[in-house]
Amino acid sequence: MLPCPISGCPRRFKSQKGRTYHVRSIHENTNIISPGVVRSHSSRPPTSDVHESTNHETAANEPSEANTPPPAPCATPPLSPQSIPHHGQKIYHPFLNGRPCDADGNFLPDQTPPLPRTQTTANDWSPYEDDIQFRTADLLYQRVAMSAGNIDYLMELWALSMLKHNDTGPFKDFEHMYAAIDSSRLGDAPWKCFTTGYSGEITENSPSWKRAEYEVWYRDPDTVIKNMLDNPDFDGQFDYTPYVSVGKDGQRRWNDFMSGNYAWKHCDDIYASDESTEGAMYCPIILGSDKTTVSVATGHVEYHPLYLSIGNPHNTIRRAHRNAVVPIGFLAIPKSERRHDNDNDFRKFKRQLYHTSIAAILRPLQPGMTTPVIRRCPDGHYHRVIYDLAAYIADYPEQVLVAGIVQNWCPKCTAMADNLDGPGGRRTRGLTEELLNTWDGTKLWEEYGIDDDVVPFTYDFPRADIHEMLSPDILHQLIKGTFKDHLVTWVSQYLFLEHGEAQANEILDDIDRRIAATPSFPGLRRFPHGRRFKQWTGDDSKALMKVYIPGIQGHVPPAMVQCILAFLDICYLVRRADLDEKSLNAFDLALNKFHQYRQIFFDCGVRPKGFNLPRQHSLVHYRYHIQQFGAPGGLCSSITESRHITAVKRPWRRSNHYEALGQMLLTIQRLDKLNATRADFVERGMLPPTYAPPPQPVVLVDEGHPNEGDEDVGDVEPIDDVHVTGHVVLARTPIRTYPKDLTSLATHLGEPALPDLTRRFLFDQINHGSLTSNDVPLNLCPNITTKISVFHSAVATFYALSDESGIRGMRRERIHATPSWYGKGARYDCAFVVDDQNKPGMRGMSVVRVKLLFSFKHRGDTYPCALVEWFKLRGSAPDAVTGMWRVVPEMKHGERVVSVLHLDTFLRGAHLLPVFGDDFLPHNFHFFYSLDAFEAYYVNKFADHHIHEIIF
Repeated sequence: MLPCPISGCPRRFKSQKGRTYHVRSIHENTNIISPGVVRSHSSRPPTSDVHESTNHETAANEPSEANTPPPAPCATPPLSPQSIPHHGQKIYHPFLNGRPCDADGNFLPDQTPPLPRTQTTANDWSPYEDDIQFRTADLLYQRVAMSAGNIDYLMELWALSMLKHNDTGPFKDFEHMYAAIDSSRLGDAPWKCFTTGYSGEITENSPSWKRAEYEVWYRDPDTVIKNMLDNPDFDGQFDYTPYVSVGKDGQRRWNDFMSGNYAWKHCDDIYASDESTEGAMYCPIILGSDKTTVSVATGHVEYHPLYLSIGNPHNTIRRAHRNAVVPIGFLAIPKSERRHDNDNDFRKFKRQLYHTSIAAILRPLQPGMTTPVIRRCPDGHYHRVIYDLAAYIADYPEQVLVAGIVQNWCPKCTAMADNLDGPGGRRTRGLTEELLNTWDGTKLWEEYGIDDDVVPFTYDFPRADIHEMLSPDILHQLIKGTFKDHLVTWVSQYLFLEHGEAQANEILDDIDRRIAATPSFPGLRRFPHGRRFKQWTGDDSKALMKVYIPGIQGHVPPAMVQCILAFLDICYLVRRADLDEKSLNAFDLALNKFHQYRQIFFDCGVRPKGFNLPRQHSLVHYRYHIQQFGAPGGLCSSITESRHITAVKRPWRRSNHYEALGQMLLTIQRLDKLNATRADFVERGMLPPTYAPPPQPVVLVDEGHPNEGDEDVGDVEPIDDVHVTGHVVLARTPIRTYPKDLTSLATHLGEPALPDLTRRFLFDQINHGSLTSNDVPLNLCPNITTKISVFHSAVATFYALSDESGIRGMRRERIHATPSWYGKGARYDCAFVVDDQNKPGMRGMSVVRVKLLFSFKHRGDTYPCALVEWFKLRGSAPDAVTGMWRVVPEMKHGERVVSVLHLDTFLRGAHLLPVFGDDFLPHNFHFFYSLDAFEAYYVNKFADHHIHEIIF
C-alpha cells in the first residue's frame, strides 16, 4: 500500500493513480482560502502612499505595496483564532471588525447564536398558498418570462385539467399571479421619482432643453442596501471586516474587495475621526453607470441606469448577479435639436444634471457614513454598519463624465493628454480643490485636464474621492480597447502598409482560415468565417484572444507577435480571481515587455504619433488598483453590462414599448421580490439551495443544429460542488450500439492493439510492485471477459475561480471521444494527464488525445479508462515567440504511441492549436482535420484562465 506523501495524512492507496488523484483533490488547493482562518489583529494597517506620487516613475508604476509586511497581531483579538497554516491566514482590521450586536446596537458576547429571522413555521409559504404556487410564479415570471396572455392561457388549461379532480390551478389568471408577487414584503424597494430642470434664466426663445423638465427615477439606496445585507443567500460568501490575506508561502494575496488596502485605510480614517465606531462593520458602496441602447430600429431608445453593490459579498457573488448588483436609478438623458449638440451651455447642463442627480439619489446614505446604522446581515446577526463610497465602475467615456476631466486625459493621474507616458502625479480630490482655487478655467482645462464646470457628486459625501474610487475596467480598457480596437486593427494596418492592398487581403484571408481551423474545445466560440463580422461583442474579443497568436504567426514580425503575447499575459493575469506578489511581479514584467515590443508599431509606421491612448495608458495603474480593490474582475464593467440585460433590456422587451420605463421598473421590483422570497424559503429549509448563475429565459432551439460556431459553448458550465483540483468521470449513460466484448470492440473500431493494451493496463492496476506490464509477457496479464461499456464523453470537474464558475469556484467541462459530432465528422478531444505531481506546470504533465472512453469490471472493481494517443514536448521551454509549449505526435516505429490510461490520471481537457508555419492554409480546409493534419501543435495556454494558471 502506498502512503499519502503529505505529512500527517493517514490515507494509503492501492495504486499510484489513486494516490495522485487523492493529492490533487484533497491537498492541492493554492487558491481557495478556507472560511476558518487565523483572526489575528493589528494596530497598524498596510501602508498606503496615496499622496506621494510626484514623478513619472511613480505615476507609471504606482507605489508598490506588495512588499508591505502584514500588520502585527493584536494582544486581544475580538474573535477566537482558528489556525489553518496550510492555507495561510487572514489578519483582520482591529477596530472596525464587524462585531455582532442586538437590534438596539448592543454588542453581544462571543459565540451568541443569531435569533431566527422570522417566527413563521417551516411550511408557511406566505404570501403564496403553497410551494406549487410560488414555484409556478417563479417559473413563469422569472425563468420563462411568459407574457400575460400566455399565462392566462396556461392557467385556463391547468384549470381544465384539474376539473376532473374537483380542483383548480395555482392561479386564476396573470393578475392573480402578479398580485401574489406584489404582496411580498421581502425585497421590496419602491421606485420614486423627482423632477428637475434648468435653473437659469428661461425665456420664450430659450431652447427646448432649457424649458423641459427631466424625471429621475430612483429607489432609496439605504433600503436597497438593507435588503442586500439581509440576504441569507450571501452567508458564507460575505466579509464583515477588511483583512490582509497572507498565503502559506508568506506572500500577500488579493482577491475580494475587502482584501484590498482601500477598505483597510478607510476603516482607519473612520476610527481615527470617531473612536466610538469600534466594533462596527464597514460597508463599502460600489456604484456603476453606463448608457445602454435597447432598440435602434424603433427610435434609438436608450436608458442610463445607475447600479449599486456593496464590497462585502465575494466577487463570485457579484459576478453571478445573485442580487448583489441592483439598479437604484435611471438618470435623465436630455435631448435637444441637432443645432445644440455642440452648445457649451447644453453640454455643461448635461454634466451638472448627471452629478446632481446621483448626489440626490445617494443622499439618504449620508447619515450612515458617519454614524453606524443597525442592520441585519447574512449571518442572521445584527451589526452596527457604517457606509462608505468605495468604488465606481464605468467605461472611459463615463469615467470622463464622472471624474469631471477633459476627454483624452487620464482620470487617475495628471500625465498630459499628449504625453500619457510622461511625468504625472496621482489625481486626488485635495489636489483638484487646490488647483481650482489657484488657476482659471482655461489653464485648468489645457494643463491639468480639469473641467471646472463640473462639481463631482462625491463632494457631498465624507471620505469620497472619485479619482480614488474609479475602478479598473478590463472589458473596455483591455479586451475591447487595447486588444480589439488597437492591436488587431494595427496588425491589419501593418499588413496593408507592408504588402499593399491585394497581398494584405490574401494574408488576412489566410489568418481568417487559420482562426476558422481552430480545433473544438469546451466553451470555445469558434469563428467559421474568421473575423469577418460587423458587430464585435466583448465575448467575440475574448474568444479571438484565445486563438489569435497562431493565426498571425509567420505573417507578421516576431516582435509584433511578442507584443500581443505580452498583452495577453497581462489580460490573463489581471483577470485572475486570486493574485499574490508573484502575480503582480509577473504583471510588471509582462507590462514592460508590452511597452518594449509595441515599439514595432511605431517603427513600421502604424503609430507614427505614438501611443497616447487613455485606455492603453490605464495599464500602468493596474498594480495599484489590485492592491487597493483586490482582483479587478470583481469591479469590471462587464458586471454592469451583463446587468443591463436583466435589468434593462429584458424588462424593456416584456413591456409594450409605450412609455416603457414604468413597466420596466415594475418588472425589476417583482424580480427582486421573487429572488428575496426564494432566498427566505431556502434559508428556512423549504427549498433546496442553488448556487448556479441566475436562471436565463428559456430559448427553444433545435439541439441538433446549434448556431454556427457555437457547438462547443454548451460543453462547459459553472457548478456548485465540493472543492477538487481536478476530477474526471465517464458520462452517465453508455452508448448501446458498440460490441460488448473487447476483441469485437477492437475490430469494430479498427484498433487491433486495444485488447493487449487493456490487459497490460489491468496488470499495472492490480500489481503495485516494481514489476510493470512492460517487464512481463502478455500471457501473464489478466484476460478481460466482462462486458465493455463505451462512452462518447467524460466530465472533468475542477477548481477554476478565475473562469465562469459556481460561487464555490467549481467548473465542469466535457471531454469528447465520438466518431460523429453533429453529423459532420469525428471529434476526439485532448486532455492533460499528470505524469509527476512534484514537477511544476507542463514539466509534470503530458498531452494526450482521447480516442476511446470505456469501462469494464474485474473482480468486482470498475475501471474507467481511455485509449489515448500521446504527444511529446518539443523543447525544454515554451516557444520564445508565441510563449506557448510546442508538442508533436509521439511516434514509435513509424506509428503513433498508444496506451490505455485510468481516468484518475486525467486533470482536465487540453486545447492544441496547429503550428501553421509560413504556409497558407487550403481554402477548403475544415477544422475537423486540424488535430491530424499538422506536424506540430501549440498547447494553448489561453484556452481559459485555469489553463493559463497551470501551464507554465
